[in-house]
Amino acid sequence: MGIPADDVVLIQQGNSPHDPTIITVNCPDKSGLGCDLCRIILEFGLHITRADFQTDGKWCYIVLWVVQLQHSKFLRLDWDSLKNRLLSVSPPCLIPLYHDQKLNGSSTSPSVYLLKFCCVDRKGLLHDVTELLTELEFTIQRLKVMTTPDGKVVDLFFITDGRELLHTKKRRDDTCGYLCDVFREYCIGCELQLAGPECDNQRNFSSLLNLAVAEELFSCELSGKESCMQALRTATTSPEKAIVTVDNLLSPAHTLLQIQCVDQKGLFYDILRTSKDLNIQVAYGRFSSSIKGYRNMDLFFQQRDGKKILDPKLLESFCSRLKEEMLHPLRVIITNRGPDTELLVANPVELCGKGRPRVFYDVTLALKKLGICIFSAEIGRHSTQDRQWEVYRFLLVENGEFPLTSGHARNQMADRIRRTLMDW
Repeated sequence: MGIPADDVVLIQQGNSPHDPTIITVNCPDKSGLGCDLCRIILEFGLHITRADFQTDGKWCYIVLWVVQLQHSKFLRLDWDSLKNRLLSVSPPCLIPLYHDQKLNGSSTSPSVYLLKFCCVDRKGLLHDVTELLTELEFTIQRLKVMTTPDGKVVDLFFITDGRELLHTKKRRDDTCGYLCDVFREYCIGCELQLAGPECDNQRNFSSLLNLAVAEELFSCELSGKESCMQALRTATTSPEKAIVTVDNLLSPAHTLLQIQCVDQKGLFYDILRTSKDLNIQVAYGRFSSSIKGYRNMDLFFQQRDGKKILDPKLLESFCSRLKEEMLHPLRVIITNRGPDTELLVANPVELCGKGRPRVFYDVTLALKKLGICIFSAEIGRHSTQDRQWEVYRFLLVENGEFPLTSGHARNQMADRIRRTLMDW
């Protein structure tokens, strides 16, 4: 009938803090399962150092070696919660009938709640609040931050709960109580309730983006344009490259892609997200350890019909998109918004509507380390011809070390933010 649920996800922690933790997932396969697992691992602040992935289309066996990216006074990794989250996206395997219904049925999106948090402003405040929400396993879907002239901040967080407990009064009360306890004298008020129509009003601001800014942010294509590569070279002193070699002769049923690229945060997630969106699955894959900052991967792909990729246009599109995601998974620019300086960060959204985990956390962390204050912040969506993007907008306050009017200082800021996002 299957294997016990406790054996579907196994987590074996290392003997020392420096040893990787081994996560094993052994369950029926489903479309996009690897992407869903990697997304949760990234959401918990973990980095995949090695991976082995095998599936016959019906059953899969995945082994991931992970390490924690960042340590802080607030963030404490709850391994039991991680296991439960991984189990929640893994198809059940004890009762085949229920398994089939689960896979074919439609899953409902988690409810969105509105957290209103008002407090006295100070440096790094937005990141500190974000850090606490991350520890509590909330995902920030939308955001509106406003600073008042009298030195107060009103934060409107539209959040979903990874634990799916916000419908209970205890979870809501505990959340507000925790925020008030941590921020003590800075806290003015905290409310948490089910979001209303105002959540939809925060969703899309495509029309508010300046056309020239949108062109700069989203037009970075790898098909012959050198601007993308030039922008990337300014982001790091080490040479960047992404090599994808196709072999359609080695296996009668699979297309082999041998990939070499720079190591970065969320790399395996980006690869699996791309294949999921193009309806292509990894039948077997090996994600080796980093060597001098580079990754080598051998991945055997199939289409959903179980056949190798023979369509040259699909294969070319897949390889091009993979290179783009490996070289430039996030877009970072600093521009003018009227008299103010605006930081824009964008990342592609999965076809299922989910954005990349922890982007807001990483950007606010980078700004806090740079000593740059945030006057206001927003999260919204922008649609281009071929995909949807999640866009983070920050109005910045002038800083002595990084004068916002200086082009050189702006390039340094963008470089530091991009490095934090990529964990370089």
